[in-house]
Amino acid sequence: MEISSAVNDLLTEVVADRRALHQIPELGLQEKETSAYIKKRLADFGVTEVYDLLDTAVIAVYRGEKEGKTLAFRTDIDALPVMEETGVEFASKHPGKMHACGHDGHMATMLGFAQYLSLHPEEIIGTIVLLFQPAEEGPGGAQLLIDDGFLTKFQIDQIIGLHVFPEFDEGIIACKSHAMMARNGEIYLTVKGISSHGAQPQQGADAILAASAIIQGLHAIVSRNISPMESAVLTFGKITGGEAMNIIPGMVKIEGTMRAFSDDVYDTMTERVQCVATEIAKGYGCECVVEFNHMYRVVDNDPSMVDALKKIAKTSYVQTPPYMLAEDFSMYQKEIPGLFFFVGIRNESKGYVAPLHSGKMNFDETYLLGGIECYRQLIAELNKGESV
Repeated sequence: MEISSAVNDLLTEVVADRRALHQIPELGLQEKETSAYIKKRLADFGVTEVYDLLDTAVIAVYRGEKEGKTLAFRTDIDALPVMEETGVEFASKHPGKMHACGHDGHMATMLGFAQYLSLHPEEIIGTIVLLFQPAEEGPGGAQLLIDDGFLTKFQIDQIIGLHVFPEFDEGIIACKSHAMMARNGEIYLTVKGISSHGAQPQQGADAILAASAIIQGLHAIVSRNISPMESAVLTFGKITGGEAMNIIPGMVKIEGTMRAFSDDVYDTMTERVQCVATEIAKGYGCECVVEFNHMYRVVDNDPSMVDALKKIAKTSYVQTPPYMLAEDFSMYQKEIPGLFFFVGIRNESKGYVAPLHSGKMNFDETYLLGGIECYRQLIAELNKGESV
């Protein structure tokens, strides 16, 4: 998209911020060094109204002279327990931790936006709240902040966020109205049997055999209990159990994830997992304890806000298909209207093709400027029709 000269002027510092933050990745609710860096940069820009929440969240507030909405712009600040494999000069200095999901780019975008607002206060309408949020990857910093009163304390009217996305080419701004990313939950199954000698299986209740049947049975839920017109995913990625090759195991643990684009479908899956797993286990003389960790909700974009983004991005805008990926930005959207969009970073000639959460994930910071440009123009676009 077309980038204004004032935003282009921020590139050197945006690159420096992204690369500095990339070197100090920290896991959720542990982002002390990251928060300190953010606060220092805000001070460099002359931002005076800065607040701390949840120990590592940072909130910067800009108040304009023109009346308007209170718009919040959110970035995530946590990293992942991933070993970096990029080979870049600015690689992670924290072994086993990496900004493999682009949160370093999100923070650099927000800091660039903060600098822009400080340099151009005449463009501020109403109140602008910049939220540097911890723990998006887990346990879900958005809900923690909502529970702590963030939305009500700052009287937020609408909230905006973005995510760099390697499935779209550099320069693309991608979004869609309503459901764009899925609701997700974690499933924990504990199959309890009776241990016995492998040569005397009749004296035990085989938890491995029961677990195998349970997994087979659960995979019929999507094809037989969910309408073919709906989308859902049920995946079991971890199974542990057994003590030795000649012992009937007394316990097996299974872990998985489920995702859907509607609450009704998600609730059906929850009910069926509970029923199918427990009843199949009984058929093998075992017991199955089912536990859920219900995580994030559907990323549900406000159509009028999407229209505003589309108007700004012009020919750079594409409508994204929905993705089964999950994002805790959705928790804000359960409370107030919100807009979440993708910024394309894919470039095969440069080798920027690694997916999110990969140890090889990397991108050209130049294309972060598109996010800043969208942010600055959204201020005016979302305030059209308001008393200013």
